[in-house]
Amino acid sequence: IVRGTEKTTQPSPAAATASAGMPKADARQRVCVLGATGTIGRATVAALVQRGHDVVCFVRPRTGAQRGNPSTGCLPLLDGAAVKQVDMTDKASIVRDGFGGETFDAIVSCMASRTGAPKDAWAIDHRAHLNVLELASRFGVSHFVLLSAICVQKPLLAFQHAKLAFEGALIDSGLRYSIVRPTAFFKSLSGQIERVQRGRPFLLFGDGTLTSCKPISDSDLADYIAGCLTDEDRWNRILPIGGPGSAITPRDQGEAMFALLGRPPKFRSVPVALLDGIAGALGLLGHIVPRLAEKAELARIGRYYATESMLVLDPKTGRYDAAATPSTGTETLLDFYRSVLSGTATPERGAHAVF
Repeated sequence: IVRGTEKTTQPSPAAATASAGMPKADARQRVCVLGATGTIGRATVAALVQRGHDVVCFVRPRTGAQRGNPSTGCLPLLDGAAVKQVDMTDKASIVRDGFGGETFDAIVSCMASRTGAPKDAWAIDHRAHLNVLELASRFGVSHFVLLSAICVQKPLLAFQHAKLAFEGALIDSGLRYSIVRPTAFFKSLSGQIERVQRGRPFLLFGDGTLTSCKPISDSDLADYIAGCLTDEDRWNRILPIGGPGSAITPRDQGEAMFALLGRPPKFRSVPVALLDGIAGALGLLGHIVPRLAEKAELARIGRYYATESMLVLDPKTGRYDAAATPSTGTETLLDFYRSVLSGTATPERGAHAVF
C-alpha cells in the first residue's frame, strides 16, 4: 500500500530492473543499522550479529555520548557490533560521522519518530530516512530493509502519511528493498499488567472486541527483519507480518492476564467517544496554545489504535483479514505475559501506549 492506494508486493519496474543484475546476497554482509537503541532495534542488532554480519549502528549523538568518548568514532554497542554518533537530520553528519568513506552492503532501519506527532514524524519517519536513501548508493548500499507499520494501510494520522511517503520513495529508488510492516508489539499490549495485578479492572474500549491483532515479539520480529537480507522471497516486497497463533482481541488479552493471576475476569468499558472529545477539545485549544495541538494528535493516535485492527486490510472489502495476515516466530503474547508476571521480563512501553 503506497500513498493510501493498493500497490502489489511485486517489484516496481525500477527495482525489478536494478535487482535483475544484482548478485545473490552474501551470507556475511556489512550492515548499517538505524534506530539501534530502541527495543526492536537492539533485538535486530543482536539477530544480525548472531547471523554473522558486520554491524555498524548509527545513533543519535546524545545516546552515543553516554557510551563513551564521542571522538573515538566507533564505540561498542553489542558484541560484534559498533556504534557511530550521527545526526540523522543532517546529511553532512551522515556523510562525515556515519558513512565516513566506508561502504555498506545494506541498511536496516528500525528508526522511527518517538511520539508520532506531525513535526517529529515528518522529520524522522520521512526526511531523516530520505537523507540516508539519497546517500545510500554512493556508499555501496544495494539493499534497504525498512521497519514500517501495518497501520499505514489505512492512513489517517501524520506519522502514517510520513511513513508512506518514504515507502514510496524507497520503492521508486531503484535499490533492492524489503518493507516490513509488523502488527502489534508485545510492549504495546502490556500497559495494564500492573493495573490488573493491583486488583483493578481491565479497561476496554466498547466491549473489547472492536479490534484484533497478531502480536509479535521483539526477538521474532528481529529475526524476520534480519532474514530479509538473504531470503530472496522478501526482496522488493511489502511484507506484513504477525506473531504465531490466532488473532486476539483486547478482551482476550484481559482474560489471559486474569487467568495467569488465577483471578476471575473484571472489565470496565471506556467509550470511544471519550477519546473523540479529548482530541476535539485539544485540537480547538491547539489553535491558541500550539503545544496542545501535538497532544491532540496523540489523542487521535490513541483513538486509532482503539478502533482499528492491526491486521492485513482487504482493499476490496475494507475489512481486516486475520487469515491473510502472515505469522512468524514462536513466542506468544501469553508467553510474554507469563514472563512479566514472573519477573523475568520487563516491558519497555513506547509513547503510543493508550493506557
